[in-house]
Amino acid sequence: MSFLAPLAFWFALALPAVVVFYLLKRKRVTRVVPSTLLWQRFLAETQASAPLQRLRHNWLLLLQLLLLALLVLALARPYFSGKAGLGRLQVVVLDASASMQAIDESPSRFEMARKQALALVDGLATTRGGQMVVLVAGAHAEVRQSATSEKAALRRAIEGARVTDSPTRLVEALRVAETLIRDRPDAEVHLFSDGAIPGLAEFETRDLRLVFHRVGKGGRNAGIVAFDVKPNPEDPAKRALFLALANHQPRPVEGRVEISFDGQMIETKTLVLGPTNTTPAVFVAAQSRDGVFTARWTAADDLAVDNVAHAVSVLPRPLNVLLVTKGNRFLEKALAAAAPNVELALAADHGPADAGKHDVVVLDDVVPAEWPRGNVMAVHVAPTNWFPEGVGSIEAPPIVNWRNTHPLLRFVSFDAVQVAAALSVKPPSWGVGLVEAPQSPLVVAGELGRQRIVWIGFDTLQSTWPLRVSFPIFVANAVEFLNPATARSDLLHVRPGDAFRMPLAGPVSDATVTLPDGKALTAPVTPQAVEFVWGDTASQGIYKARLGTNEVLFAANLLDPAESDIRPRETLEVGRFNQVAATTRKDANLEHWRWFALAALGVLMGEWWWFHRRTA
Repeated sequence: MSFLAPLAFWFALALPAVVVFYLLKRKRVTRVVPSTLLWQRFLAETQASAPLQRLRHNWLLLLQLLLLALLVLALARPYFSGKAGLGRLQVVVLDASASMQAIDESPSRFEMARKQALALVDGLATTRGGQMVVLVAGAHAEVRQSATSEKAALRRAIEGARVTDSPTRLVEALRVAETLIRDRPDAEVHLFSDGAIPGLAEFETRDLRLVFHRVGKGGRNAGIVAFDVKPNPEDPAKRALFLALANHQPRPVEGRVEISFDGQMIETKTLVLGPTNTTPAVFVAAQSRDGVFTARWTAADDLAVDNVAHAVSVLPRPLNVLLVTKGNRFLEKALAAAAPNVELALAADHGPADAGKHDVVVLDDVVPAEWPRGNVMAVHVAPTNWFPEGVGSIEAPPIVNWRNTHPLLRFVSFDAVQVAAALSVKPPSWGVGLVEAPQSPLVVAGELGRQRIVWIGFDTLQSTWPLRVSFPIFVANAVEFLNPATARSDLLHVRPGDAFRMPLAGPVSDATVTLPDGKALTAPVTPQAVEFVWGDTASQGIYKARLGTNEVLFAANLLDPAESDIRPRETLEVGRFNQVAATTRKDANLEHWRWFALAALGVLMGEWWWFHRRTA
């Protein structure tokens, strides 16, 4: 038994006071009587010199002491820690994403979620066939313990779970949980999370009996949500560093951004982030060798993992571009000005002699004798293996939509662009349509067998696009997208939990990866492998992979606005029409003060009856 108001036991000091009242002699009043013969016993008591008398057996005293003791117990609010008595299948899902590292709970949100999950295990009614499954939603959904009623195994599974630096993968875990409780009307899914979960609106289910145990108390956090290193357009010898810092608090935050290169500080800047706002910051730094830029945000908050970001920066190298065209001065000038390191060559055809000599090949309304094996931009021409369903034609297609969020369409608009005719294709599986007409995509970009492709389905000279400022901007974006160095740089940056993939130029017998904490792990590589894959990237930081005689650095960064927004959610939007409110169910701590109060009332009535029985 425990007590919610133990300070009420101070009222127990009244118990000795009641006893003292029964020890004290009553004060007698003097009266004149004609004789004392019948009052001898009374006179003996009044003539005693001691103020106290001997305590005698008295039922009223006992009843009053019992009454007072019951009242004190009732005021102390006693309760028993009962169990939930779970007799069904329970699927426990622990959110192990980066936001669960917030320290607004003691010692962290994840440890609080683990404690609550262990309490749920204690309440499992194993005698009635109750079973439990433990899932951990970290870098990936992981089944830590299959269905069992053995509490020791369930505790080991929960205590062995570890929080990660990755964004949440909760949708994947909930899909696994849904399959476990399917056709089990007596089953429930218990989610222990802070609710910082994007993507649940697309999770449609009608039969997910979800109980949301919310953890977290506040949202005091600001962090880095974007970090990129690009060539400085004004000075190719320097690098431009683009940052975005998000403040999710309702008040402004002042802090300092520190930029370092290979561990050496190069610049600091003090910034004031507006309330619930994202603030960009740009730095320019000289770079003489390949290395790692690190950005660090120094303001104190409740989440540390988003206060640092790394970028592996490789020096730009000359980019050889071949333009195969019958004559297109607009495209030629746009390619020549696309980047400072572009070396442009012109040709009327592309044959076997040009294979492998150029980093990027641009085919302008020319069908080559041999299709390039490297990255390619094709204008008004398409091979059949790109579009297996065939290629047709359409006249004067109107442009109805374009994806301005794609890197290829950054700062690009197709307002007032008219096209005389275009090829008609079905959207391919390897790419995404960037510019859409009602009948067909007009621009497609993607990757097919490690070959990056930008396809334009119309002749640019038979359109008004070259006369718009968006045309050279698009060409510059396309050159950057097709640059093999850009593709390689993209491979050097992963999100925690995502696999690192690196093409192998030749056979490699073994590989060694050094983790951010300095621990070195080896991985076997088959001689026939054309790609090295490393999946243990749950921790943020710099990884070093030694592949034979080559050494490659790659970075894992959180950079996730949803994880940086650590404000606990009161409800979860599961699907478009379903909301799950945070549960208010607690452990079964049942108070019993009412029973003590009723017992005290019964004693009071008994004391009243006894007193009047004596005096009747």
